Amino acid sequence: MGGADRIELCGGFLEGGTTPSVGLVRSVIEQVQIPAYLMIRPRGGDFLYNEDEIQVMLDDIQLLKIYGPAGFVIGMLTADGDIDMVGNQRLLDAIGDFPVTFHRAFDMCRNPELAIDQLVSMGIENILTSGQFQTAPEAIENLKAFKDTASNRINIMAGSGVNSQNIPQIAAANVDAFHCSAKMDYPSLMNFRNPNINMGSKDADEFMNMEADVEMIRLAKVAIEKL
Repeated sequence: MGGADRIELCGGFLEGGTTPSVGLVRSVIEQVQIPAYLMIRPRGGDFLYNEDEIQVMLDDIQLLKIYGPAGFVIGMLTADGDIDMVGNQRLLDAIGDFPVTFHRAFDMCRNPELAIDQLVSMGIENILTSGQFQTAPEAIENLKAFKDTASNRINIMAGSGVNSQNIPQIAAANVDAFHCSAKMDYPSLMNFRNPNINMGSKDADEFMNMEADVEMIRLAKVAIEKL
């Protein structure tokens, strides 16, 4: 895996990550030796979920726990942009003793300092954040502030736009970990391509596949080891 220490396993790359399928979870856990945290997110879009969507997440957690992942990744907000304390606690109760990362729903909350305290109180292990900017390299000062607020009670993990070139810059924020998707586009191997039909969004390139690139991961690990 290029030297990665942990995987955040998800489906729906183009949606920012959704719950991976049972088949994908089983395949990764059986074949990969490093810890895999499983994303629990029923759809793309916002992080405000209705009762039906919450039940889907609870069912997915119970199903995926069977395969023995290293942890889970969750994130729910209220309509006002606060941490949904009740909803997240329901997921945590279902997860039980597995470690938990709160994903970039954090970047959509209105009061990140309060959110950090709330997530600490819930026993969350990690916060994945781009510092409430589009990418982490743009948010060094915010990441520093989040790290100060966290005060080693919870790990601040920088993500979005992280790569081997900017890891030394982001490291100035004293973050606890780096999250790197290392996405690379690979052309489809289809020879015949019907130009008259789209299977999904009309703006999506359906003949381009996206995968993590092992060499990009390796270079990122080298940059981290040099810190």
